[in-house]
Order: sequence, then C-alpha cells, then structure tokens
Amino acid sequence: MVKVGLFVRLHAKPGKENELASLLAGGLSVVQEEAATPLWFAVRFDSSTFAIFDAFNDEKGRQAHLAGRLAAALMAKAPELLAKPPVIEQVDVLASKVQP
Repeated sequence: MVKVGLFVRLHAKPGKENELASLLAGGLSVVQEEAATPLWFAVRFDSSTFAIFDAFNDEKGRQAHLAGRLAAALMAKAPELLAKPPVIEQVDVLASKVQP
C-alpha cells in the first residue's frame, strides 16, 4: 500500500513547453524500471504548467526515486527548460485506490 508521495510542479520556459512534455513522457520508461515506484503520473495543467505525482510504499522508495535517473535528468535540464526551479513537495498518502 502506498503511504508517501511526491508532488512536483514544473513551469516551462516560453518556447520550451514541448521539450518539457517530451522529457516527462519519456520518463515513463525510466520509472517503469523502478521497482519501488508503484504509481507515477506526469500531467499538464495548461500550456506551460506541468507536474509529476508519484507514490511509494515507504520512505526508502521515495528517496530511491529522488536519487534516480529521471530526477537527475530533470535537474540537469532544469536551467534550460524551466522558468523557475521545480517545487518538490513530499506528501503523506491518506487514502488510495489502485486497480491493475
């Protein structure tokens, strides 16, 4: 059962929206390799505002994800793609429903 998560809000620089969307969409293949990341979503709110929501069974899984390849790729590209630094919020999951 997932107990902790991350919510990361991302604001693309003007003209970099499609590149950020592609980076996030491509991140799925990386996250699928993370056994400790059972839930992961990349979403778009409007033309330049994106977010990642993911959830983990425990703190160890959350920290492994934060130290993983997708986080590293996003931080490496942040100066080029993001209008401001990402806001990374650690959350507790109060309830969840997950169906296969």
